[in-house]
Amino acid sequence: MSTKKIATSTLWQFASQITMAGLSIVTVKLVAIGLTMELAGQYNTAYGYLQIFGILADFGLYAVSVREVARAKDKLVVLGNLMTLRAIILAISLGSALMIAWVIPHWQGTPLPLAITIAAFVPGFTLLAGILRTVFQVEYKMHFVFIAEVTQRIVTTALTGLAVLEGMRDSADVASLYMILGFGGLGALVLLALSVIFSNRILPVRPRWDPVVMKHLLRLCAPYGVAFLCTALYRQFDVTLIGLFRPDDYQLQNAYYGFVQRMMDMAYLLPTFLLNSTLPMLSERDARGDDMRNFLGKILLAILVLGSISSLFAAIWPRALMQMLTTQQYLSTATSPGSDTALRLLSVSMFMNGLLTFSFYVLLTKHRWKPLVGTLMVGVVISLVSNVLLIPRIGFVGAGITSVIVHASLALLLLPQALRAMPVRITQTMWLRWIAFTLLLFSFLYLFQPFLNHPLITAVALIASALWMGACVWITGLHKMLKV
Repeated sequence: MSTKKIATSTLWQFASQITMAGLSIVTVKLVAIGLTMELAGQYNTAYGYLQIFGILADFGLYAVSVREVARAKDKLVVLGNLMTLRAIILAISLGSALMIAWVIPHWQGTPLPLAITIAAFVPGFTLLAGILRTVFQVEYKMHFVFIAEVTQRIVTTALTGLAVLEGMRDSADVASLYMILGFGGLGALVLLALSVIFSNRILPVRPRWDPVVMKHLLRLCAPYGVAFLCTALYRQFDVTLIGLFRPDDYQLQNAYYGFVQRMMDMAYLLPTFLLNSTLPMLSERDARGDDMRNFLGKILLAILVLGSISSLFAAIWPRALMQMLTTQQYLSTATSPGSDTALRLLSVSMFMNGLLTFSFYVLLTKHRWKPLVGTLMVGVVISLVSNVLLIPRIGFVGAGITSVIVHASLALLLLPQALRAMPVRITQTMWLRWIAFTLLLFSFLYLFQPFLNHPLITAVALIASALWMGACVWITGLHKMLKV
């Protein structure tokens, strides 16, 4: 039953992510059509800036909440206090974000401060809904999350599409930018409302104020809040640094780079969803002292498979994917890099991120926060130094190079620590099957790459590649290896 629950929970999350990814592609395409590159850059800068404060507002509460609620005797007490903590930290974090945005000198007189203010409703409502997501995660009712998240994205995409159909084309009117950002906030409000309705059917969570419980939760989550902040700084701060260090052309730089970051976010979430699904069982089995080596070996194998998929698509089909996602003006030319340049660079980061996420969750389970935070701080220092040196000279390409350096360095540093904390068992057969799957997918993508000269052809090729990947899983026998 436990295996079935994990598989079902993960599949619901994958279904949600795949559906939302498809709708995100449509939304990004509509934004690229509806706004000029300069306003699209403001759009990407606003969301990139807020992601740092959004992750700070999470403060490690979600990761800790899944573990603590899974172990708690009275789940309502823990969840109620988590909700109160989330609201307080969220108000402090987003309030700080807005104050800083309005006082940065060279952002004054631009649309960016107001754009950030409107965009802030998205992380605000989403993070409030995030605590309720714990209910669905622990109770393995992730189909409710699927409904809420997909509905949110449908609302945002439909409203943006309606604006484009009504005549918004390459608009330089800042009112168009504010309207599109407002659509995002409305969609996030729908997510929160549906999350409240659905969670009440399982556990009627209400805010609670218990200083003892909240102090205990803060003590547990504070190290991971620092860890998530470090993650935000090395993963998301480059968009803001482009805005700070390239004042003359940050709109164009972030127009090219920002949409690629949206694709990166999707790739980052895949291993996170898998590990979120396994965390309750991992915590319970570890607390009982069970032998976790086989279990963790299969989870790591799944992470490697996901890493192969995301990195190969980004490395081999970057131009076709960005042409489908945006418009021709975002692509590289013989004399200047474009979004496809950034996507190919970040393919390395996509693969390394899976290993980082696996290591993060293992150390979270064992509560080994000191080596985790210490290592991530090293990554932040490397990221800041490299970005400060490269962004003023080569813009978003420098940010992409920095991402590769940081992700590769952190993977090499964190994975051995995780394996010492919780050893894994991966057999030679498992390694060979993963390599065979990777080679088969590489061959398919490489052979079809020359034919991808139109977005519709790329869309059809993506469907064909999904079918091919399913076939490869069976051909290589990975479906047998991945059974928990």
